[in-house]
Amino acid sequence: MRKKLHPDLAVVGSGVAGLTAALTAADTGASVLVLAKGAVDSSNSWAAQGGVAAAVGPDDDPSLHAADTLAAGRGLCRESAVELLTRDAPERIAELVDLGVEFDEGLAREGGHSRSRVVHAGGAETGRRIAEVLAARVQEHPRIRIVAGERVDSISSLAGQTVILATGGYAALWERTTNPRGATGEGLLLAHGAGAALADLELVQFHPTALLDDGFLLSEALRGAGATLLDEDGERFTDELAPRDVVARAIAARDGASLDLRSIERDRYPTLMATLARAGYDPAGEPIPVSPAAHYAIGGIVTDLDGRTSVPGLYAAGECACTGVHGANRLASNSLLECLVFGRRAALAALDGETVSDTENRCQTPSPDDGAALWRDAGLIRSAAGLERLLDAPSELVRLIARSGLARTESRGVHFREDFPAEDDALAGHIVIHPGADPELERWS
Repeated sequence: MRKKLHPDLAVVGSGVAGLTAALTAADTGASVLVLAKGAVDSSNSWAAQGGVAAAVGPDDDPSLHAADTLAAGRGLCRESAVELLTRDAPERIAELVDLGVEFDEGLAREGGHSRSRVVHAGGAETGRRIAEVLAARVQEHPRIRIVAGERVDSISSLAGQTVILATGGYAALWERTTNPRGATGEGLLLAHGAGAALADLELVQFHPTALLDDGFLLSEALRGAGATLLDEDGERFTDELAPRDVVARAIAARDGASLDLRSIERDRYPTLMATLARAGYDPAGEPIPVSPAAHYAIGGIVTDLDGRTSVPGLYAAGECACTGVHGANRLASNSLLECLVFGRRAALAALDGETVSDTENRCQTPSPDDGAALWRDAGLIRSAAGLERLLDAPSELVRLIARSGLARTESRGVHFREDFPAEDDALAGHIVIHPGADPELERWS
């Protein structure tokens, strides 16, 4: 950063979590500085095609939403976080409507949900529509200042301020990914260098249906609307609405897979259809070739339910944080919801006045070689041999991911080890790495 600025709160990141935190704090009277590494419209949130899950239907209830979240999480969800997330969801949707987000009519059903409870905006443009409205409100707010193109490479540049990290995840580290290339976990390393613990780094969700050519995401909403998965012989081979880890491994077990969109209302997803057409595909006439890609980082900076890390004055929210809410497999459309719920809570908690201390840590830039190595050795299916190779990777975060993966000697949710293919009850907890220490198993309530 060029110079130190001293607002009441500094928010690093301009996705839905960061924008929500900034608005929440500013609306209480705080002055807020938002620091964005790129343009405000380049965050992962803008690319989020999925919707927001919330029990707003007449046949639904937050307890049912919670039950589905817990089931997807395979015994690792922090139940207090799940209860909070699902209880607050309807109010967060109502708040977005009040801010000007126009949601589509009706509710969609996506993988792992027992009810139709996913709200969408613009078909598969939900993240963009929400982020656009939040960004507009932030830009016009008199107590918020946005600085774009400002990469924070050290917590020391923010010393003396209260800081919320909302820097996104690290799924772009993998060679095949649905993420913008900037989602490389820099916020995790900033926090870890300042003394914060990281957890569940081995738990990275692979989206089942990314375009085979380039990893472009084909939203789960398509399968929720009736699109089917076909094998190389044109036969349907799986339950398209099973949890994502199940569907992804079913696709990976075949010589080829395609997503058949011919029977659905394609005009509900104009942007997706236009993108496919530009790529040379005819979704009305032929199935689209797909395969899994790294999509969502479940692991991150350890926080409590108010975004507090173990470092005084330092908070985290959104994909860079790890509250334990997703367990071992994120339920579809709980990610934008997580940003809304925990971004707000972190902002309110951050107004207690604590500030971060000076520290000399520096954020390491990932190596170009990391992506191929991670895809090969820590992809959809892992083993000790591959994970051990990654212990020599140039990137600190890649090494931490490998150490976490080696510590989880089981298969659970998104983490599948061919050398330990079953769940182990003794590992029903979170793999936590404190700075300078070996991975430890913790159980959170």
